[in-house]
Amino acid sequence: MMNLFKIESKLLGTERITAFLEDNYVSIGYPGIGDLENISMEEIRDRLLRTYKYSELELTEHMQAIQLFVHTMQDGDYVLVCDGDWVHLGDLGDYFYNELFDASDIGTCHRRGVTWLKSLPIIDLKAGIKEFLSDSSAVKQYKGPMPSARVDLWITGSSDSEQAVSNRVHVDEETLSMALGILKEALVSEDAERRERAAIAILQYAK
Repeated sequence: MMNLFKIESKLLGTERITAFLEDNYVSIGYPGIGDLENISMEEIRDRLLRTYKYSELELTEHMQAIQLFVHTMQDGDYVLVCDGDWVHLGDLGDYFYNELFDASDIGTCHRRGVTWLKSLPIIDLKAGIKEFLSDSSAVKQYKGPMPSARVDLWITGSSDSEQAVSNRVHVDEETLSMALGILKEALVSEDAERRERAAIAILQYAK
């Protein structure tokens, strides 16, 4: 059974979304506590206390984030990362530790590889997913029901059910090609509003 998570891209006060997307990974910060693979939560707790001097309340919150990132997430689960008005959906890989980035001014040493699948406008997402993304936690697991396949369609409320297929109006390739041609011409129109409408229409078609 796959799971869905969301991760914040701002680490130690620095926005890391560009690095996440270009280098195909996500991270949670916490430099200075070493490799966490095959390490018990009790040992992680001791390392956090030694390095960061957290209060008990802070410690609980940070341990939950690390528990989710290191132990709960699994290869093949999905992750959402917000980027302004957009959200990026990725397929998660295994946890790994990169010592080269274990510094207080970088802090991206604890990583999971990601295969980025799709970028979607947040406005198109299901209400429950929007609410999930609005949570301020550094890492959070989605607890609602999940689909058996095609998470990218499910999070927008789209579906390839038989009913949806039967309701589609068939449009031949020639007509589609002509329509796209008109939209492409509109993209270079002097009318800004017309350009914007054409761009939205093409993006909707591309989905």
